[in-house]
Amino acid sequence: MYQPFTEDQLQIRDLVRDFTRREVAPVAHEWDQKNEHPVELVKRMRKELGLNGITIPEEYGGMGLGSIEQCLMIEEMSWGCLGITLCFGYTALGSLPILKGASPEQAKKWLEPVISGDHGISFCLSEPGAGSDVPGMTTKAEKKGDKYILNGTKQWITGGGNADAYTVFAYTDRNRGTRGVSCFYVPRNSPGLTVGKKEDKLGIRASDTRQIIFENVEVPQENLIGKENLGFIYALQTLNASRPFVAAFGVGVCQAALDHAAKYAREREQFGKKISSFQAVQHMLADMSIITETGREITYKAARMADSNDSNLPKFAAIAKAYTSEGAMKCSTDAVQIFGGYGYTKEYPVEKLMRDAKILCIFEGTTQIQKNEIGAYVIRDSASGK
Repeated sequence: MYQPFTEDQLQIRDLVRDFTRREVAPVAHEWDQKNEHPVELVKRMRKELGLNGITIPEEYGGMGLGSIEQCLMIEEMSWGCLGITLCFGYTALGSLPILKGASPEQAKKWLEPVISGDHGISFCLSEPGAGSDVPGMTTKAEKKGDKYILNGTKQWITGGGNADAYTVFAYTDRNRGTRGVSCFYVPRNSPGLTVGKKEDKLGIRASDTRQIIFENVEVPQENLIGKENLGFIYALQTLNASRPFVAAFGVGVCQAALDHAAKYAREREQFGKKISSFQAVQHMLADMSIITETGREITYKAARMADSNDSNLPKFAAIAKAYTSEGAMKCSTDAVQIFGGYGYTKEYPVEKLMRDAKILCIFEGTTQIQKNEIGAYVIRDSASGK
């Protein structure tokens, strides 16, 4: 059922839309080519927009808003540049385990600098040999007195080179499997922590992706997030909560692809006519519009379910993530096709959209993993007569 946005939500959307189109979109190509995190631009985004604590509860100094507002912000930023959006937004993911498991005292201490815009936190779950297979990770934290000794390597860490701290998942009792995983808050300046080389990626090149290495890193017991051996639960809660946000990335890319393609089709002439008059082009634009609008609806449905703690969120978050990720790939590829040879050049924005879009089908759970989860929920619901 369609539910209109409130005036406050529309104000957030318009604020971010205006900033993105003035400040982000015009420099997206530049930072993509540089393959660099735009430090000063991100500082301005944090300070001028003032939305760093958008979903952090008011008792910790945040705005206390919900997933809908977060998705509106992400969608508008992603229209301008998915990579720069990740430069701004990686801390939201890194903060989620704190929101899901930390004590009020921990949360207040670690989230206050996030809200002020002075602090970034990266989420450290994936490893070189354990991406989709999270239980296959090997990072461990051995309890010794009043501290843990952390050893292991995390891979594909978004914002890893710019973060001030990391939320790190490690086995504290390997014999218990996923019931033996814990989560830790680890400052970047911890002795034994090394930030690895920057990945040279196909897309989202402004976003800094690194390997993070832990060699006998001492983590005080008070930096254990929540309770020992409950880390896997915090990880699942984080991923379920974040998937509507990833879906919003996809919606932003879909809308950008559609907007650029429609504008170009109105201007480009072939055979003495604007190509927008050709039925083949109109059908491609129609398909892009269908994907964009459908993706937007399922994304905000999932966001509303997250805000209401609906038990069906995992299923619908997976649907939203899978649909919009593949949709972004389809829309950006079709945009390149409409641009023709020009679309294949870096002079126009659509080739970057296509390169950026691919990551959405991979990170925070591949499309295939989403379908595994969706299928399991379908079978479960069928068995229970739902």
